[in-house]
Amino acid sequence: MMSASIVAVGASWGGLAALSRLIGDLPPDFGVPVVVVQHRSRHADNLLAALLQDVTTLRVLDVEDKEPLEPRHVYIAPANYHVLVERDYLSLTTDPLVRFSRPSIDVTLTSAADTYMSRAIGIVLTGANDDGARGLRHIVDRGGRGIVQDPDTAESPTMPAAAQRAVPEAEVLPLEQIAEHLCSLVAAASVTSGARRP
Repeated sequence: MMSASIVAVGASWGGLAALSRLIGDLPPDFGVPVVVVQHRSRHADNLLAALLQDVTTLRVLDVEDKEPLEPRHVYIAPANYHVLVERDYLSLTTDPLVRFSRPSIDVTLTSAADTYMSRAIGIVLTGANDDGARGLRHIVDRGGRGIVQDPDTAESPTMPAAAQRAVPEAEVLPLEQIAEHLCSLVAAASVTSGARRP
């Protein structure tokens, strides 16, 4: 069983439903921070964190600059910012769009790989472009693990199909199996009863 330090997830078209299923299926003692990059317009509201909080007992929050990484937390990339994974915290940048996107999945996955190397897990879900494929390739090249939603189970198969082509050794799983598989890769931190944050 690998010991992971970060899980980075990318989604685009159809992402809300896919993320709700994935995050909702994670146990309350999931001991690795999860960083989520969902494509959205630069003027999008901040409802994504609240919507995902409704499906999980993990703490879900929008990333602020220099946000500390903590277990049992899900971090949402804010609209119009790239999220960089640093050692033990997250940074925000307004660097130029990458493949027409900010936040960019590739930027976050690549930084996760550079920072945590073999202790990074990257996941590419549904989407209508190829963002995430290069970042997932970088994670696997650095010794981490790559997981791709089975394109046949994706609302928009283009993005997971691109990731599958770029990273043929990635594990391709139906959406409903990804959380369970993550738990088999990660030693979930045990928490005492009542220690959960709302």
